Amino acid sequence: MNQSVKKCIIIDDEPAAHYVLANYIKQNPSLELVFQGYNGVEAMHYLENNTPDLMFLDIDMPQISGIEMLQKLAKPPRTILTTAYSEFALESYEYGVLDYLLKPIFYPRFLKAIERFFELESNLPAAETEEEITTSISVKVDSDIIDIDVDAILYAQSYGNYVKIFTQKRNYLATITTNEFEKCLPSSLFMRAHKSYIIALNKVEEVMKDHVTIKNMPIPIGITYRRELADKLRLICKNKTNE
Repeated sequence: MNQSVKKCIIIDDEPAAHYVLANYIKQNPSLELVFQGYNGVEAMHYLENNTPDLMFLDIDMPQISGIEMLQKLAKPPRTILTTAYSEFALESYEYGVLDYLLKPIFYPRFLKAIERFFELESNLPAAETEEEITTSISVKVDSDIIDIDVDAILYAQSYGNYVKIFTQKRNYLATITTNEFEKCLPSSLFMRAHKSYIIALNKVEEVMKDHVTIKNMPIPIGITYRRELADKLRLICKNKTNE
């Protein structure tokens, strides 16, 4: 697999963790370790003037925790959390982390996290740029065929063989399955947040641990969609910032 070398940093207050992760990184020619920090303050100073591709971040650190650090960073790099405490796993995905490695970290599990990182780096941007632009979709509502502006769609909810489509002006109960409706929508702008809900990513106003909010409506996040949703929302946010 041809891929450019990605710059990594390790932020952890435990020297033993640095030793293990640095050793794993050195075994991968596609990764380069460019910085090692032992607390969040040190890391944030480094990130003010540097843009690494990947950060291995401990949660439980003095001065500022890993989660607090992610909250403060406007544009954190892709992050793999490293910790001995599994209870932080669900909370961590709220901040768009790539993966969650429990200590002691074994090399095969490390490799899986790295493979996920490179998949996202290579595949997600390509899918976004190659996708054809869809401006409207046609659905059957009662006995009529209605064209709905894609940009007006907020979210959709499954009703068996029907889908209730919520837009900025009105709602429609369309004769179409959720799977069929999802295929009509551009994947760069919409995705399933839950088995019964499809959301417009750029209409999300707030992200919580178990739901997102669109127009004051809480929409549940299914655990199987949590990681991909966090990654896509982070990309949307990054694109808005760069506009």
